[in-house]
Amino acid sequence: MAVRQTEYEYLYVFGAVCPDSGQTAGLLCPQINTDMMNVFLRQWAQELPADVHAVLVWDQAGYHTAKRLQVPDNVTILYLPPYSPELNPVEDLWHYLRSHEWSNGFYEGYDALRQAACDAWQKHCLDPQLIQSVCNAPYATLRKTQA
Repeated sequence: MAVRQTEYEYLYVFGAVCPDSGQTAGLLCPQINTDMMNVFLRQWAQELPADVHAVLVWDQAGYHTAKRLQVPDNVTILYLPPYSPELNPVEDLWHYLRSHEWSNGFYEGYDALRQAACDAWQKHCLDPQLIQSVCNAPYATLRKTQA
């Protein structure tokens, strides 16, 4: 039996994962739009080591393709073909979090929802081995060459 809640407040999670290292970055937002995406990109780009250039795999949602989108110099966007979420490693993380934490729950209010999102992120997304497993994408894994 599932919990039924008829009041809705929304919380969005922007996230980036590295399937190779298991590293993650995330931002909780009360709304989803280009301005919030710019905040996420700016913060995430600042967290990257100075010698790293990241490739972010995205669908073609409006806030991902908006003219006002500000992509930092150390980030390249790789847009997926339409209707191909299975190619995006972070989609597997969203499925995992919904099935293990976020589905069929009751939250007393926005603060409880925010706390549940933070707790789930800390419990699962700060575990590099879990992220490597859940977000495994052979095409996105760095190939180690032997000398």
